[in-house]
Amino acid sequence: MSSQRPYASPLREQAAARTRALILQRATELFADRGYGRVTVADIASAAGVSSKTVFASVGSKGDILDRIVDQGVNASGYEQAMKELLAPRTPEAVLKALARGTRRGNEGQFAVHEAIRKALPAHEKGEALWERSTAAYRDALHAAARHLHTLTPPPVYSVEETADLLWFWFGPTGWRTLVVENGWSWDRTEEVLYRTAVATLH
Repeated sequence: MSSQRPYASPLREQAAARTRALILQRATELFADRGYGRVTVADIASAAGVSSKTVFASVGSKGDILDRIVDQGVNASGYEQAMKELLAPRTPEAVLKALARGTRRGNEGQFAVHEAIRKALPAHEKGEALWERSTAAYRDALHAAARHLHTLTPPPVYSVEETADLLWFWFGPTGWRTLVVENGWSWDRTEEVLYRTAVATLH
């Protein structure tokens, strides 16, 4: 007696993928707006136009959803391309300009994801670990930029580690959020000022 594999409809798989993407998008928006602790699976289901059962079946629990949001953010960060752009320039000013442009692009494009994770920190038992996972590649890029700056002329007046710390202070998510969200600066103005501050301070 021959066994038959269950037939997987490509259209059904595509529909399921679209549903998952919509659930994650709506969950990201809700977490960023209200905070992780104030959002229920029922809220996410309602925003996505599906049932709570569908949310659990396609994505999982609320914690699973946040995990997926972090993974999506890391995958969408463009880390490898950003590294190429950072290591190609041969002058400190060009490196810092690429850094300002690249981190602006990442923070502006991933703003909702960063807000969703940031607001989950007080309510999620693994919030700190999620934040560290979501920013690990970001920190690696800034450390690589610091090391690259020290191969150029003139090198920064600070050590490699201190340079990396300062780059994180200026170009990390908190630096961008402080000026854009908390103080109402435009993304263009913030990019320009962070770049000029880095150039003036490091050399």
